[in-house]
Amino acid sequence: MSSDEIFAKVRDVLVESLSVDEDEVKPSALLRGDLGAESIDFLDINFQLEKAFGFKSSQGELVPEAQLKDPANVVDGRVTPAGIQLLKDYMPGSDFSKFELDPQVRNVTYVVTVETLVKFVEQKLAKQPA
Repeated sequence: MSSDEIFAKVRDVLVESLSVDEDEVKPSALLRGDLGAESIDFLDINFQLEKAFGFKSSQGELVPEAQLKDPANVVDGRVTPAGIQLLKDYMPGSDFSKFELDPQVRNVTYVVTVETLVKFVEQKLAKQPA
C-alpha cells in the first residue's frame, strides 16, 4: 500500500470517528488541537485503524506509555529532554513544538498528527507477514 492510499484510509477513519470534514484532515493536523479528538477518541481511532488495515496493536503502542513511566524519561510528571527525544524517534510525523514548551505527560497526545497515524500504520503493515 502506498502512503497516499494509507492516508486516504486514515482520513476516512478520522472523518467517521471524529465527525470532521474530509478537508480538515491534513497530514499536519493535530488530532486533539485541530480535529477535536479527546482521550476516549484515541481508543476508537485505534480500533478503527485495526479494522481498516487488518492489524492488531496493543494499548500504548501508538503513544509509548511504558517509556513514559520510566524515571529516566519523566520526572515529576514532566517529560525529560531524553524522553522527548525518545518520543520524537518513536512518533515520526508528530509536532512537538508546543509540547516542548510544557512537556507534561498528560499533554503527550497533543503531539499526534494525522501524519503520525499514517507512519504508525506504515510501521504496522511493514511488520505483517507477507
